[in-house]
Amino acid sequence: MNALQGNDRSILVIEDDRTLARLIVDTLARVGFATACAHSWGEAREALRRHSPALALLDMRLPDAEGLDCIEELAEHCPVIVLTAYGTIHDAVRAMRKGAVEYLTKPLDADKLELAITRALQVMSLRRSYEFCRAQLHPAIGQIMIGRSPAFQEVLRQVESVADTDRTVLIQGESGVGKELVAQSLHQLSSRASHNFVAVDCSTLQGNLFESELFGHERGAFTGAERRKEGLIEVAEHGTAFFDEIGELPAALQPKMLRLLEANRFRRVGGTVDHKTDARFVAASNRDLAEISKEGHFRRDLYYRLAAFVIHVPPLRARRDDIPLIAEHFLEKRNFLRQTQKHFGAAAIECLVDYPWPGNIRELRNIVERAILVSGSAPEIQPRHLALDRAAAGSGDSEHLLDGEPTLEEVKRMYVAQLVESHKGHRAKIAEILGISERNTYRLLKRYGLSER
Repeated sequence: MNALQGNDRSILVIEDDRTLARLIVDTLARVGFATACAHSWGEAREALRRHSPALALLDMRLPDAEGLDCIEELAEHCPVIVLTAYGTIHDAVRAMRKGAVEYLTKPLDADKLELAITRALQVMSLRRSYEFCRAQLHPAIGQIMIGRSPAFQEVLRQVESVADTDRTVLIQGESGVGKELVAQSLHQLSSRASHNFVAVDCSTLQGNLFESELFGHERGAFTGAERRKEGLIEVAEHGTAFFDEIGELPAALQPKMLRLLEANRFRRVGGTVDHKTDARFVAASNRDLAEISKEGHFRRDLYYRLAAFVIHVPPLRARRDDIPLIAEHFLEKRNFLRQTQKHFGAAAIECLVDYPWPGNIRELRNIVERAILVSGSAPEIQPRHLALDRAAAGSGDSEHLLDGEPTLEEVKRMYVAQLVESHKGHRAKIAEILGISERNTYRLLKRYGLSER
């Protein structure tokens, strides 16, 4: 059997006639395809265990199987083009119903074969792109919120109970637990799902710039405002406006946010006319808003308005039964776009479940994506590919900090994680030690998937 290279132009030829198989291989090689041959269904199964072809050519009559009986199993791995010397319309229809994408009769014409293969690969590429885009644009609750633990089920129950109402919802939880996914689920399960879901990061913009982005501005409102601009609130009309990290909202803007939530009214920067909105409001914070409102850093009346319905999203360490499911989900999303299909070994799953996950789901996603790259062409992800010992070093003893020659970025993350652990997540203290502002410290923690306490 020839070696299959495993790329998007790799073909598995399943043909018991060795002369014809060699002819097909030579023909495909001349136009740039990598090929492997199997002369029986048994050999084909063995090839599929070791390789991930982009497409298969299947003879209808094999010494150990009927081609029609093999199509469904083969189609689970890749598109299938059926080859036969005994072509009938009836057999062609049956082959297509079982999952074949093309049906060619022998003797084969080289140009027609190349055209059929190219067309099948293009259709598969378009289908993958379409499914991926559809999943990104229209995430269903089962696709973006994954879990079976009691803690997760309680979140799901709360989401379902309040989704199809106009009530303002506050989502609280540590950084990286998936608060925006909860907000997306609230939107998708509501009658507003066909309209826009607009996410506003309250930690990134300040003052007039934030106000302009959120409420829009009139022409001439400030230098550079050459024309009137609609804000994000207007983009979210009839849909959902999601205010992420609302605890970072500047004090000067909190009264305007309160008015927006209470009266559904806003005024563009530089404008004199009130505008009414039909958007539904959802907010999220990784900070304890009740506590910071007592400290005077957040308006109490704004907190009370937000806290009419609160959903607490538990940290990943409180829902360990869900870790394998979430990890497999991230892996499948990447498998969908790769030729080499990967899976977790049992030892790797055990390591994932035992790890404390200070960065929660965001950290899990990053670890899985890194493991996919580090594992290269290996189909099984093993504990060494996860490098959880390096990640754990960030919250452990500094003597292990440089084990395994980590990258500069990993060293930075380990140091910041150590500061979070040492100073119990006190942002002001961490900012003072790092010599940067609290806002930049917040961004750094978010970037590394670390949470304040």
